[in-house]
Amino acid sequence: MTNTVRLTVGQATIRFLVNQYVEADGVEERLIAGAFGIFGHGNVAGLGQALLQNEIDPQPDGGSMPYYMPRNEQGMVNAAAAYAKAKNRTQTLMCTSSIGPGALNMVTGAALATTNRLPVLLFPSDQFATRVPDPVLQQIENAQTLDTSVNDAFRPVSVFFDRINRPEQLLPSLMQAMRALTDPADTGAVTIAMPQDVQAEAFDFPKEAFAKRVWHIRRPPAEVSQLERAAELIRCAKAPMVIAGGGVIYSKASEELREFARVTGIPVADTQAGKGAINCDHPQAVGGVGSTGGDSANHLADEADLIIGIGTRYSDFTTASRTQFKNPDVKFVNINVKPFDAVKNGAEMVVADAREALRGLTDLLSDYHVSAEYEKRVADERQAWLKIVDELYHLGHGPLPAQIEVFGALNEMMKDTDVLINAAGSMPGDLQALWQAKTPSQYHVEYAFSTMGYEIPAGMGVKMACPDSEVVSIVGDGTYQMLPMELATVAQEGLKVIYVLLENHGFASIGALSESRGSQRFGTRYRMGGGNPHNQEGELIPVDIAKNAESWGLTVLRVSSIDEFKEAYRQATQMTTAVMIYIETDLYGPNPPSSSYWDVPVAQVSRLESTQRAYQEYREGVKHQRHYF
Repeated sequence: MTNTVRLTVGQATIRFLVNQYVEADGVEERLIAGAFGIFGHGNVAGLGQALLQNEIDPQPDGGSMPYYMPRNEQGMVNAAAAYAKAKNRTQTLMCTSSIGPGALNMVTGAALATTNRLPVLLFPSDQFATRVPDPVLQQIENAQTLDTSVNDAFRPVSVFFDRINRPEQLLPSLMQAMRALTDPADTGAVTIAMPQDVQAEAFDFPKEAFAKRVWHIRRPPAEVSQLERAAELIRCAKAPMVIAGGGVIYSKASEELREFARVTGIPVADTQAGKGAINCDHPQAVGGVGSTGGDSANHLADEADLIIGIGTRYSDFTTASRTQFKNPDVKFVNINVKPFDAVKNGAEMVVADAREALRGLTDLLSDYHVSAEYEKRVADERQAWLKIVDELYHLGHGPLPAQIEVFGALNEMMKDTDVLINAAGSMPGDLQALWQAKTPSQYHVEYAFSTMGYEIPAGMGVKMACPDSEVVSIVGDGTYQMLPMELATVAQEGLKVIYVLLENHGFASIGALSESRGSQRFGTRYRMGGGNPHNQEGELIPVDIAKNAESWGLTVLRVSSIDEFKEAYRQATQMTTAVMIYIETDLYGPNPPSSSYWDVPVAQVSRLESTQRAYQEYREGVKHQRHYF
């Protein structure tokens, strides 16, 4: 009896993947839940043939690999990343492309996944390993070496990269890929470049390589000495504050965070990735912090003498470009599974899983509670901001409604189990400041890479991961024009996603930023050109996004007021197929009041008075920046 099986490299890849499982907290699932693929001469006869064969005649030892036909390579990676986020990083999807432009289209999606620490598995096709047909169609030649291809662009945006030049290299590479995908600290885009001839090459692989394998998600416990040092710093602090990042959600530590806050009375602010880690109605929940945060969290952060960062990487929005924590004596305790993040800001490091560390800290601090005076301060800031949120949600702005009123309607109407999606423009800032999330799964905002074009494919990925939830993706007209084509895939797969399209005929976020930095909203309004200055008002471009969405297969509900929007949303929840609610909003806001800073440099010299004035304001703003040690 032979101990080998003859398969092509493509066939072996799929047979291996259908037998890889992941276990987290006693729940076992298949790691790679399905495949996206756009086929060309690089992969149609390799991985494409393998997926077809698996669909028609699945292997009895692993089952089938579900295949989904997308429309754009970047879109399919965005969808895979959104799927992984919605699955709390315990499952993901694979993506395969042809060589050249198809492969390079995936690079932005790879960067998105790695920046957000979301596992995705990418198989870009490559040139011939034999180099006999050379150069092939879509191959870029390098006069210095014959050993590079466009796929080398994936190296800096992947947590693991390899190129399979011989069949013998496949299995060790796939093992490393699985290791990276299931690593709680260093996961992200995993890229295995596949030369098109090698994909179709047959080899005698050992049968044992295709046996079921379970990868266990580790939960590194905290060293007792680290927890003790952290607890001592907390005991000595007069105004401590927690900043909860995405690591709290990924470690399923929300219950532990709520208990820690209840026992200690320490207020909890959240980042974009951490919103919902603590329920918004918890007495210690003070909302978003940083450049797009609200007054309650930012006022407390300004005065805090100890910041306890849990599962956060401290982006410039969280730290307000290192101006947020103004107390000259502020110290940091960082709980993070990744030492790279735990050491930031000169912190006392607790390198551990967030859930395990929180349990340990809560036990050590069972007899500790913040002062009554500080607890009242937290409650007062919290109530004052909630009052502002309510006022902004019910502005009665006109003649066009403000987008924050749309958010208010959604916040009041969506269920705790529903999922809100967004990524770019002015919306994430408004949402972090105002959105009240009661569960860790409701708020899905990609703000590490803030990728325009994410929202439409993300709606597809989240719905695939959460079929029983109402998935609501908020899309600006700028984002829509970046990547609308996956609406066809949503319609094709019969996925019920509610897209909320806010049409304001321009880039609201960059427009406001441009104006504040003295650049007069240049190049941010959608207006007819023909020699007209691009920073002036003009005739609107005759593009009808609602009709375009209908052409992709969606039902579109046009509304013009918040009352009409609420009724349309009620209708949308009763539908069984994808729907878009289209509403025009005011390009100029208003937006939530800002209580923080963001460093965007201004031209130091200029003939424009607006720029000169903005530069003087910039010089004042950066005076508050400092490193924390």
